[in-house]
Parts: sequence; C-alpha cells; structure tokens
Amino acid sequence: PLCSGFTLHKPALVSFNSKASARQTSSLFASVDEGQKAKTKKDKRREMMAKDTYFKNGFKGVRDEVAESMDAQYTSETVNELKRSDYVLEREDVTVHLAKDFGFCWGVERSIAMAYEARTHFPDKNLHITNELIHNPEVNDKLDNMGVAFIPKEGGADGGKDFSGVGDGDVVILPAFGASIEEMAYFDSKNVQVVDTTCPWVSKVWNTVDLHQRKGLTSIIHGKYAHEETIATTSFCEDYVCVKDLAEAQYVADYIINGGDKDEFLKKFSKATSKGFDPDTMLSKIGLANQTTMYKEETRAVGQLLQKAMLKKFGPVNPKEHYMEFDTICDATQERQDAIHELIQKKDELELDFILVVGGWDSSNTQHLLEIPVNAGLRAFHINRGECIGADNTITHRKLNGEVVTEKFVGDGKVRLGVTSGASTPDRAVQDALDRLFLLKKVMA
Repeated sequence: PLCSGFTLHKPALVSFNSKASARQTSSLFASVDEGQKAKTKKDKRREMMAKDTYFKNGFKGVRDEVAESMDAQYTSETVNELKRSDYVLEREDVTVHLAKDFGFCWGVERSIAMAYEARTHFPDKNLHITNELIHNPEVNDKLDNMGVAFIPKEGGADGGKDFSGVGDGDVVILPAFGASIEEMAYFDSKNVQVVDTTCPWVSKVWNTVDLHQRKGLTSIIHGKYAHEETIATTSFCEDYVCVKDLAEAQYVADYIINGGDKDEFLKKFSKATSKGFDPDTMLSKIGLANQTTMYKEETRAVGQLLQKAMLKKFGPVNPKEHYMEFDTICDATQERQDAIHELIQKKDELELDFILVVGGWDSSNTQHLLEIPVNAGLRAFHINRGECIGADNTITHRKLNGEVVTEKFVGDGKVRLGVTSGASTPDRAVQDALDRLFLLKKVMA
C-alpha cells in the first residue's frame, strides 16, 4: 500500500556480516598485541572515537541552517494548537485528545540533526548510512532524497550488510540505534570518515553489558534479537542470551532453577545466543540489560523473575555475585508509555472511540504504544504515515501480530479519539493523519 513507506533496492554486491561471534576475536582485531587483547570492546570503541576521522558531536558551523530546515519539515501547527488548548482539539465533528508525551525524543532529534549536518558539511562527499537512521519512513525518505546511500542488507536476522559500495574518502553515518563493534572496526580500517549519531541511551546499554563482561557475567538482553539496536548491543557482549518476552524469560528462569534439555534450549535460542553458549555453565552469574525501546512493565517483570530464580537457585548469600540489574529503558520511551496509560484511564470519561498510534511499523517503541490500548480492550490503529487513512473511509494499519490490514475506519456522527506517536515520529506526521481524518469527516457530513 501507499502508506507502507520507505523501501531499499538491493544491488548485487559483496557481503559483509556485521554480527560477529561472541567469544571470538574478530579478524579485524587480529593484529593487536597481547596487551591490547585484555581490553574490552568498549575500550576498543573509545580508541576509534578518539581519531580525527570520527565525529560524534555534529558540525557546529551548519547547525543553525539545519535547525531551520528541520523546523520547516517536521513541526506542525495542528500539534502546536493541541498543546495550546490543553491537548484537546475539536474540528469537523472530530474531538482529538493528544497524549501529554508523544513524538520525537531528544535522541532522535539529535540523530536527525547530525545526519543533516553531515550532508551539509560534506556537500561533495559520498554519504552512506549503515541502516535506517530511525524507524520512520518520512525521515528516511528525506535522507534518500538528499543523496544519502543506505547500505543494503543481506537479509536474515544476523545483521549482514554489504559494504562494498563504500569507497575511499567517503563518509559513513552510524544511525541512532548504533552499529556493531565489528562494523566500527571495519570502517576504522578503511579510509573513511564516520559520523556517529548513536543515541546516548543506547550507549548506556553498552556500558552496562561492558560491566557484565568485566565482572564475568552472562548478559541477559530483554530485546528482539534481530532488532538493529540489539544486534549492536550483543556485539559488545561476550556471553549472552536474548529474551524477547516474559515467556522466554520464564523458560530461562526455569532452566536456571531446574536445568533441562540443553539441546532444546540451544535450538529455542539458536539465533539469540552467543557462539558456543552453554546454558549449563553460563547461567550461574547473570546481568540484565534491555533494548531501550521495550515495554518497561515487561522489563521490570523479567527482572523480578530472573532475580527470584537466582535467589532460589543460589540462596540469599552474596546475591550480587549472581545477579546484576540496571534500568536501561530510555526515559522518552517510558514517558510515552505512561502518557498513553493516562489517556486510556480516562477513556470512559472522554468517551474515546479508538486510539490512533502514528509511527514507523518497524519501530519497537511505537509497537509497544499500540500494545497498551489493545491490552486495555480499546480499539486502536497503528499507522506509519497519513496516507494510511484513505479517502474511501478505510484505514491501513499494523496489528500487534505484525499483520498489515485494511478495514473500514469511522462511522457517521461524532468521532472521539486519542492520539499518540512514537519517539521517532515527527509532529508533521501526526498532523498529516489528523488532516486526512478531518477532511474525511467533512466529506461524510
């Protein structure tokens, strides 16, 4: 459908797999001496970042120009009007209640600004980006139109990419999700300049798993193993297993307490564990971290489950020797989840007909915003851009199971809806969706 958004066309090029095996030293690090081998992957990253070909703070000389461009492209008068009117707007028999926290977070705005600044600072250079900058089709489309080349993926869940199109003297942008340590090392070995837009909250997770490594802990990552952020995070781990939800965490907890079928465990987590992972020996000391965009209530439940499992297995003596936990859910993710919870608690008072969630279909934080109204029994639609609302009174939306469907949208009479948007969604995308709804109701009147 028209609203499906940004697509990439994959040329036939040489492949490079970005997800290296844990407990192995990448061939890109093979030349380091024995003293360097004692360094963690975080130490190696710091060495790369210290070079004058590595940019992590943007380009101040073009900042004002870029800020004006972003403001013109992404801000919304409709959203500003909602803010001025206590987050409520009535128009064309439609009453809109906007969640108090929504849309672009600081990390996303920073990443977009740095990418725009790079394009402006290097007007004559070939620019590449290792992934979608953020999970928003409109932002990625704009970068594509600005001549930023998206490095093609090989397909599959291992994060394999094709870097053969990157030439000497080119500029490579690392997206908000970050990049794997192997990708960073690859570019470090080439004659390229790197612009690192990694969100600081993602870097915080890397610091956490680095601490796990220093303390000899296996990292339990609450996240989706194929998500770009988690691929990057696991590249900084030694021993790890990824659990995507509470059910998988329960399986791991049961194995910790009771043992089990090792072959079954390894088959179940075949794509979500480090190379050579042994659940019989590597689950006696664990540390929890998470993909920054996961549902915080579930991450909290995963932590409680694993903590109880370790206490049951090893007892209350020196519990910190067996289990360590840090909250690495980003503040913006939590604030947006809290805001939609607050809106849903008032659904009867506000007589809400449905919740409209605007954001990329592959955006994890936006998907979790959809979970909240659906789990509360309220009708909800997740669209990735305004075009998903059709002039024929249909809406094309993504369901919780990932299926994209088209169905009838609104009925006759007044419509009351709640609206929110993911942390990677510009306000202009919310305005586009609402404008289409207002026009639809005007035509139906």
